[in-house]
Parts: sequence; structure tokens; C-alpha cells
Amino acid sequence: QVQVVESGGGLVQAGGSLRLSCAASGSNFVINAMGWSRQAHTTQRELVARIRSGGSTDYMDSVKGRFTISRDNTNNTVYLQMNSLKPEDTAVYYCHAELFYRGYNGRYWGQGTQVTVSP
Repeated sequence: QVQVVESGGGLVQAGGSLRLSCAASGSNFVINAMGWSRQAHTTQRELVARIRSGGSTDYMDSVKGRFTISRDNTNNTVYLQMNSLKPEDTAVYYCHAELFYRGYNGRYWGQGTQVTVSP
């Protein structure tokens, strides 16, 4: 069974930094990509950043230059370094892993971690 577990959320003042971590665990899977999405109270879930197995990355426009996604392939872990945080970054952040598992490609989600940025 595959599990995706995030950590590292919390409360920070505007201009501060947070680092989120996410690990995919289990066996007999191949990771194609991992990423972070976020959902605030009144919005749909939106993709924040994504990193492919080869290392190429994508970012949503509003976080470019402030957020950096990276991964540790040995430990099936992905990180999101968030700098210069703004109140509008407040949301629940969800990690996902795009896996080839038991013959199928699928997306597995973590439970989410709250990030709150105060003015």
C-alpha cells in the first residue's frame, strides 16, 4: 500500500519562510513526478509546483521566484521551500505522488498540512 505523508506547515508572518516535506512510502512503485497543490477556503485546489523524475519543474505564476521544489529520489521525498510568504499563500497544502503501481499510473495524495501567513 502506498502512503503519502506531509509535514512542516504552520504559522508564519508575512515575509517569512517555511519548508514543507513529503514522503511517499510503500513498495513496488515507480515515481514519475511529485508535487504540491493548495486549497484555500474559497478556492479550488490549484497546483503550486511539480517536479518530474528527471528533475524538471513547473510552478504556478504567483510563486515563481519565491518557492522552490526539490526532491530526494533515494528517500522518495519532495520538499517545498517557501520564501517571502504572503497572506494570500495561506491554504492547506497537499502533496501528491504520481506513481506507476500495480500496473497502473495513478496520483496519490497526502492528508494536507495547513500554512497560515499573518499580515
